[in-house]
Amino acid sequence: MDLLRKKSKLTDMILIILGTALMALTIKCIYDPISMVTGGFSGLAIVIKDITSALSPKGGIPLSITSFVLNIPVFLLAWRIKGKAFVGKSFLAMTLLSVWLAIWPQWDLTAGGDYVLSCIFGGGLFGVGMGLVLLARCTTGGTDMLAALIQKKLAHYSVVQIMQVIDAVIVLLGLYIFGLKATLYAIVAIIITTKVSDVILEGMHVSRAVYILAKDTKKIADQIIEVMDRGVTGLCARGMYTDQERCMLFCVVSKKEIAALKDLVMSVDDSAFVIVCDAREVWGEGFQSYHGQI
Repeated sequence: MDLLRKKSKLTDMILIILGTALMALTIKCIYDPISMVTGGFSGLAIVIKDITSALSPKGGIPLSITSFVLNIPVFLLAWRIKGKAFVGKSFLAMTLLSVWLAIWPQWDLTAGGDYVLSCIFGGGLFGVGMGLVLLARCTTGGTDMLAALIQKKLAHYSVVQIMQVIDAVIVLLGLYIFGLKATLYAIVAIIITTKVSDVILEGMHVSRAVYILAKDTKKIADQIIEVMDRGVTGLCARGMYTDQERCMLFCVVSKKEIAALKDLVMSVDDSAFVIVCDAREVWGEGFQSYHGQI
């Protein structure tokens, strides 16, 4: 058990290091050179750097300093309100992000200021980095932690709703400072980041959960077991219009198998009622092993 804990901590550390490195690379070498404010404290740091550029011979306050300073009061407040367990690894992730922002060279990875490539490549790269950090069950602080603290006082709003409002204010600030073009591409980058981080967290193994109501569910179940070699469960269901009890089948198949399953069901009963849903995570025989997950 101690060995497993050590491996888990080592894995989390590697994920945090890699994730924060990718996030910092994106912020410093893609978003900052073309003034793309994508929300969060990193976006606010870009705005502050631009505002203070006229006051500093080095081109404004460095992103690493601003990001770290903005997070300090948030983490202190989080420590006081929610305790050490809530802060945990997130403080390490925040610190590493600031360190990476300080040590990454000021490369220009925008392909000569190409907004399309920058928002696609930047959004994807930042999404991978964020996904890796979230896999380690922590965050880099910023607006998500601030939103969690505000939600303690505004319990009728969700953390996501509060975070969206905070990020929207930062993006609008970017709109005022840098103009419409950079802001619109920043919104595209945010969408890409969200989708990519979701894929990192959930994996590519999205399966399909299927519910089947038919006249001869026994024959369909036998066919699924024999032909497709998949398990199937019969659930007791009552039709509220007819007030009759019927057997509803439930099974889970891979994306590749869904077409074959539908053909099989319709070949037995072309009037069958079939519902197909996404199954984001499926663990067990024939699918993913839980012990193989990070």
